[in-house]
Amino acid sequence: MTGRAAKVERRTRETQISVELDIDGTGKFDVECDIQFLKHMVETLARYASFDLVLKAHGDNDHHIIEDVAITLGKAFTEAMDGRPIERMATSTVVMDDAMVTTSLDLVDRPYTDVDCPDPLYLHFMRSFAMTAGITLHILKVRGFDDHHIVEAGFKSMGRALKEAVKVRDTELSTKDRAEVRV
Repeated sequence: MTGRAAKVERRTRETQISVELDIDGTGKFDVECDIQFLKHMVETLARYASFDLVLKAHGDNDHHIIEDVAITLGKAFTEAMDGRPIERMATSTVVMDDAMVTTSLDLVDRPYTDVDCPDPLYLHFMRSFAMTAGITLHILKVRGFDDHHIVEAGFKSMGRALKEAVKVRDTELSTKDRAEVRV
């Protein structure tokens, strides 16, 4: 891994998840996952975000695997950010056959999600990822009737928006300058 990168593992009684993420990558991925649709979606996210991703995900049921992949990916994303000023906000609209989906996000460490997603498991993925990564995330289904297309267009548009939002800037884009959280 080069650039802004992180390795994170999450092991529970229910799941074993490992993520290697490079947000300065080229969209290469190597995903091993018990759920083929989740595999397809995280590969899609990596490709459209131009993130390099190595992910291994195994567990006892779809809900636990999907949730823990989102949490682990969110932690890796947060760890990969190195504190340099970034574009921070981005919006992307993607069409896929019948579906048109727009994602707007802000990498501001004020987690919030409002996501139109016809599949509760992938709505949970988006929410868990955003909450863990501290992202304000809005995904709006403009139109569409095929659930697969709507979900996939959501991952594609989120990936494209993340790609733009993590671009490094010369100066901080905030009227507050830099917020620091001390524990």
